[in-house]
Amino acid sequence: MHIRVVNPNTTAAMTALIGASARAVAGPGVRVEAVTSAMGPASIESHYDEALSVPGLLAAIADGETRGIDGYVIACFGDPGLDAARELARGPVVGIAEAAMHTAALLGRGFSVVTTLDRTGGRAWDLAARYTAPGACRGVHACEIPVLELEADPHLADRVAALAGLALERDGSDVIVLGCAGMAGLCAAVSDRLGVPVVDGVSAATLMVQSLVALGLRTSQRCEFAAPPPKRYTGAMATFQLESANRPVSRGSSAM
Repeated sequence: MHIRVVNPNTTAAMTALIGASARAVAGPGVRVEAVTSAMGPASIESHYDEALSVPGLLAAIADGETRGIDGYVIACFGDPGLDAARELARGPVVGIAEAAMHTAALLGRGFSVVTTLDRTGGRAWDLAARYTAPGACRGVHACEIPVLELEADPHLADRVAALAGLALERDGSDVIVLGCAGMAGLCAAVSDRLGVPVVDGVSAATLMVQSLVALGLRTSQRCEFAAPPPKRYTGAMATFQLESANRPVSRGSSAM
C-alpha cells in the first residue's frame, strides 16, 4: 500500500515533521510518502493562503495518480481542496481536520481544538459544523504562534499543554484536538500532562486512509465526486486543463 501525505504549503521542514508522524503509525507493508507542494504559500494562515494552496495540492494529487498512489492525506487543518482532490483521486482522500474531529468524537462527549492563530478559528468552527454533531466541538483556542515558528519554539509543548488545560476547564470537554499539522508529535507530551486523549490529525488521517484502502473502499464516483468534465482552462491555470472525464491527469507542476 502506498499513501501520499501532501503538505499544501511549501515549507519542506514541516513536511519532514508531518511525514515522521504519519510513518510512526503506518502498518506493516504500508509505504508513506510525504511531499511538499511545489507552488503556493510558505504557510497557510488565511483564506487567501488557503485558496492559493489548492493548485499545488491538486498538482500533487494528479502526479500521484500517475504513480499508482493508493490514497492521500491532506496535511493542513483547513482541509484545503479536499472536495476537488476527491474528484481527481481514484483512492480515498482524507483531510487532517476531518480525521481528527471524527476521531475525537469517538473518544468523549465533546472536544476542544487548540490551534495556532485566532484568525484561523472561524475555519475550524466551520469544519466542526460540517464533520461532527452539534455541540461536539466545545471550543477553539489559539496559542498565537505562527505556523512557521512552531518548530523553533523550545517551550511549544508547555504552551500547548497549558492552553489545552484551560480549554478543558472552560469548555467542559473531554478530548483535545491539535489544530495544525505543525503540532504533530505533541500528542504524547500533552496527553501525559493532562490525562485526556489528544488527537493529531496527521496520524488519524493516515490510519483512516490505510483502513479505507485495506477495506477496498474509495470515494463514490456517483454525482458530486465524479471526475470533473474536461474543459478549456486559460492563463496561469492552463496547465491544469484535464484531458478526459475518466479520472484525468493534470499537467500541473508536481510536488517536491
